[in-house]
Amino acid sequence: MNPDDPLLQILACPLDKGPLHLVPPDEALYNPRLRRRYPIVDGIPQLLPASGEQVSDEEHEDLLKRCTGGSTEVPGTPGTAS
Repeated sequence: MNPDDPLLQILACPLDKGPLHLVPPDEALYNPRLRRRYPIVDGIPQLLPASGEQVSDEEHEDLLKRCTGGSTEVPGTPGTAS
């Protein structure tokens, strides 16, 4: 899966139905609003609610930087940069 994959445009978090962000290099999809990471196994996103894992504050900051190119603002949240 790559950042330009059209599949990323239709994938959504199973809990809040919001967009997910690819964490390079293709190791996970991340929902920064709920701070949940979903693994990608053999190229297949694991999007069952039980597959997601909650991340710590420190890991959240790291994942945001990785999926937004250095920004620590939550993409898709009103009042922040998208």
